[in-house]
This record gives sequence, structure tokens and C-alpha cells, in this order.
Amino acid sequence: MDPILDFRGKVALITGASSGFGNLLARELGARGAKLVLGDINQADLMTLADELGGAGIDVRAQRCDVSSEPDCAALAELAQMAFGGLDIAVNNAGIAPPMMAVEETTEAEMDRQYNVNLKGVLFGLKHQLPLMKGKGGAILNVSSMAGLGGAPKIASYAAAKHAVIGLTKTAAVENAKYGVRVNAICPFFTLTPMVTGIESPGVSQQDFQAFLASGCPMKRLGQPEEVIAAMLMLLSPKMTYVTGQALAVDGGLSAF
Repeated sequence: MDPILDFRGKVALITGASSGFGNLLARELGARGAKLVLGDINQADLMTLADELGGAGIDVRAQRCDVSSEPDCAALAELAQMAFGGLDIAVNNAGIAPPMMAVEETTEAEMDRQYNVNLKGVLFGLKHQLPLMKGKGGAILNVSSMAGLGGAPKIASYAAAKHAVIGLTKTAAVENAKYGVRVNAICPFFTLTPMVTGIESPGVSQQDFQAFLASGCPMKRLGQPEEVIAAMLMLLSPKMTYVTGQALAVDGGLSAF
């Protein structure tokens, strides 16, 4: 196996693992030898995935995890410690999409919902993952968004939370570099996961809506989930030992403007 993508002997924790990026990343890391600790609020789909991976010979543990609950995040990290004796990789992937609305239409309730899941979920993950890595090293990847790097019309609450994820990532990276722990963020453009394909625009077909979203990207298409997963694997690679505190845009050239 290519040492750049060799995860044998590594213990990897993933939140939001039942679908989208989390599901695909669990499959890829497991296929490359990682032991998996998976969490998701959707327990039924999570357990289906865990059973499938276990049937393929992958060493996996899974339990329900609502990332807006600090005790749930603590329990998932504790599961890694109890089952495998520690943690080498953590991916704070769980997130929710917002309804589309202008800034002046944004409610306190929607802002709280975005912060509780998309920001606090990362904070609670970091808080309980970092102690398991200090002293031996590790890699943490937080899933932000292109909405965390620039303006995002009609999704202000989401953009605010995803900007904050990058600030949290960079701060954690600086604080923990001396312990050999790397902390990075990935910032995808619209990608064909259920979070995006599930967005509805009244009076517009899904095909036309996706074409509209893609029109702002130099490649004139939306991302494929596998393209984002490839970047995630590289940021988590045991050989990427000098990359920390970065927010990597995976955006078809959008940030090049």
C-alpha cells in the first residue's frame, strides 16, 4: 500500500458518518486499514453502515451522537479510548443545511440551530478529541465550507457558523502544534451530497437549480463527493506531518477569482 494513504493501525473517529462525506470517508479509511469509531444522530442508518463495514472485515464501533450535545461528543471519544486504546484521527463532519433567507430575515432560532450543530459540534469534538492525541500526535479535520471563506448570499447563519469553524480550527492548530497534533479544515463548494441535492427551490427543477449553483464556479459544475474525499484523505495522511492550521478550498477554482 502506498505509505501516503496507508492508515493501517490508525484509529479514526468520524461524526455525521451515516451519509454524505462521512459515509464515504468511513469506507475509504476502513479500506485503507483504519479502525473506525463512527457517530451520527441517525442511529438506524449509522448501524446499517457499521454492520456493512464490519461484514467487510473492518474493525468498527458506532453509537448515536448528537454533536450539539457535549456529553454525546465526550462519549464518542471515550468509545475510541475504550475500544481501541486511543485516537489518531478525528473528522468533525456532522452538519446541517440552512433554509435560504436574507440577512434581515434570519431568525435567532435559526442562528442558534446553525451554531449549535455546525459550530458547537466542532468545539465539543475538539475538546474531547485533543486530550487523546496530545503527546503522541494526531490529525483532526473539521468540515467547513466555501461559505466559511467568503460571502454566502441567502445563507447568512450557515456562513457565520462555518467562518467560526475556520477560526476555531486555526486557533486549535496553533495551540496544539507543539504536541504534534495537526488541525485543518476543508472547505468544499456545493457538492452532490444529500445536503445539496435535498435543497429545493420553488418553481425550479433540481437540474436547473444545480446548474444555477454551478454557474459561479470556473469549472461550471458541482463537486463530486469522491473529489472532496480525496482531499480529505490527503489532509489526514500520516505523511502530511507539516500541514496544520489550513482551510483548504475544494471549489473548482471559485476562490481563484
